[in-house]
Amino acid sequence: MLRAPYPNDYAALASWLPDAEACRRWAGPLIAFPIAVESLARQLAVAGGASYILADADDRATGFAQHWSPQPAAVHLGRIIIAPAHRGRGLGRELCVQLIGRGRTLSGAGEVTLRVYRGNRTARALYESLGFSAVEAQSDADVLFMRAVG
Repeated sequence: MLRAPYPNDYAALASWLPDAEACRRWAGPLIAFPIAVESLARQLAVAGGASYILADADDRATGFAQHWSPQPAAVHLGRIIIAPAHRGRGLGRELCVQLIGRGRTLSGAGEVTLRVYRGNRTARALYESLGFSAVEAQSDADVLFMRAVG
């Protein structure tokens, strides 16, 4: 189930990022490590966007992701993460499918974009299987910009 984050979800989310490098790769340079849990919700807020928790049957957080609309008719996905203890079970796919659906419904977007580190082969394979293609003109040496239309 995809739902809005509860205040206690942010402590769980912070625990999924064990070091400064993991934090930077997931959240970008604006979130410092160690993560200040009490201000994480505010730090992650994106204008015109939404944050979601993927919850299990007991309503425990197993994933987190966001979307926002950088331009009309487009939605961008970001900060996608599955709790380490739940990886390898197809939850990344479930999270992305639901996130794409919500993002498109709320924004009316036909185009969905995201960025992924080139070396993150697991995530790249997932995104490609969901119809995303690389856009080299908007990528750099480390990060691949991907787009899905439809």
